[in-house]
Amino acid sequence: MAETADALEKRRKKLAFRSWHRGTREMDLLIGGFAAAHLSAFDSAELDAFEELLRQNDLDLYAWLAGRRAPPPEFESPVLDLFLNFKYSA
Repeated sequence: MAETADALEKRRKKLAFRSWHRGTREMDLLIGGFAAAHLSAFDSAELDAFEELLRQNDLDLYAWLAGRRAPPPEFESPVLDLFLNFKYSA
């Protein structure tokens, strides 16, 4: 069953909060900035993919962003592509 618009918005708000409260200021800015730029347009499946990214530790996510390591194939998605190409700007 598809999520209602209210349920999607509530989920987006929870994910946005989690994005800005990672534990390190650097990742707060990177992931929070990404969430601010993209969450409002994500559908349920994209929110699922983003939520899975949030479950990963900061060191792995940063290594993926910096190009030091390739993400595991199970994370391949349009959301991951957006994330890897995201450029934070203050």
